[in-house]
Amino acid sequence: MTKADLVDVVSQGVGLTKLETEAVIEGFFNSVIEALKNGKGIEIRGFGTYKVKKKPSRQARNPKSGEKVFVPEHYVPTFKFSKDFKSLVDKGLKEKNKQL
Repeated sequence: MTKADLVDVVSQGVGLTKLETEAVIEGFFNSVIEALKNGKGIEIRGFGTYKVKKKPSRQARNPKSGEKVFVPEHYVPTFKFSKDFKSLVDKGLKEKNKQL
């Protein structure tokens, strides 16, 4: 599903125009990015948690040349799905597979 598909589905579900819905979705994405850039986590109950993890510097290897490369310390965004979310996906896929 692309962002355009998401806009279509949400706009039909909430009764907003596609343009209004796209603005809301963009606003949500930008809010998440800004919070993570500021070192804050976001917890959405029943959905999941966005956090930033610090990765230490390390020595790596270029797989093409075999040359050793230094990778500096950096931060990566992570997302952990809630138990409820995982359970709903599992249940939905199991039911779908039973019908096939």
